[in-house]
Amino acid sequence: MAPFALGSIEMRNRIVMAPMTRDRAGPGDVPNNLMVEYYAQRASAGLIITEGVQPSKAGKGYWRTPGIHSQEQIEGWRRVTDAVHARGGAIVMQLMHCGRVVVPANRGFEADIIAPSAIACPALVPGPDGVPVATAMPRAATLADIDLLVDEFAQAARNAIAAGMDGVELHCASGYLIHQFLNPASNKRDDEFGGSVENRIRFPIAVLHAVADAIGGDKVGFRIAPGNPYNGMDITEPAATYAPLLKAADALGLAYVHVIDMHLENLDTLAMVRANWSGAVMANDSQKVEGACRLLETGLAHVVSFGRAFISNPDYVERICAGAPLARVDFAHVYTGEEKGYTDYPTMAVLAESQG
Repeated sequence: MAPFALGSIEMRNRIVMAPMTRDRAGPGDVPNNLMVEYYAQRASAGLIITEGVQPSKAGKGYWRTPGIHSQEQIEGWRRVTDAVHARGGAIVMQLMHCGRVVVPANRGFEADIIAPSAIACPALVPGPDGVPVATAMPRAATLADIDLLVDEFAQAARNAIAAGMDGVELHCASGYLIHQFLNPASNKRDDEFGGSVENRIRFPIAVLHAVADAIGGDKVGFRIAPGNPYNGMDITEPAATYAPLLKAADALGLAYVHVIDMHLENLDTLAMVRANWSGAVMANDSQKVEGACRLLETGLAHVVSFGRAFISNPDYVERICAGAPLARVDFAHVYTGEEKGYTDYPTMAVLAESQG
């Protein structure tokens, strides 16, 4: 449980709480009291990565996800960061633009639906009632749109720092906007942002460069999932795209790359990352503690992130250290229920007190 630094982000241990959508934001997509409590409860993690946060109104695709583009949202996130820092934790914000993965009813407002190309997402996405429905048809982003998107990501990063975040993580996975530009299944452009690998990585690198210029590269990470077909992505030749992406990003002096390892038969993902990236690696592949320790011991990863374990175990780090059993996730209330299945999981200390 030794401390570690990802760029300028100081961690008191190498266990990271992975970003997870929880759909609890208040009116105006503003972080509320429940979110303050939820993140503060989990502050013993070496680092918390927030749920995906939309950098602009057009970036929203899911029900009750928070934003970072209004003053009220900045102030709401400031309450979250203050609570996490008061407990000795560190927290970065994941910036997530959904691109074409949008159910308009989830928004509660009118906004563009834009993507690299006018191709609808083939996956169904939950609407406000939780029932999966078809997404809307996006329009293809113009060159002016692309310039604006880059600026919006940079401003969102500045807003995150203004809200007290220790850094930001750019979501380049799961079939969202950045991933849509990277992937030939969703990017059919015939200009400088489409076609060849060099063109398809141009937008992600432009965003990473702008965000690094805005807040400092030592506060910036990015998340990739070369083998994730989520939301209609093509994964037949992931190394052909991600090796050049990693090499280009490596020159920017960023804090880390966050890798979701899908264990593809035709790709050793972490080995490919280490061959093309000289910086810190955060690994996430549904690890158990023993597997995570092996990744750290072998040097394939510097830190390891965990998702579901932190949902039902706010004191996950303490439980690992004590060898204590883990509570099970209440899957019926992962995305709904207000405090139920969100902030009502007891810590070991609370359990001991109730039993004593």
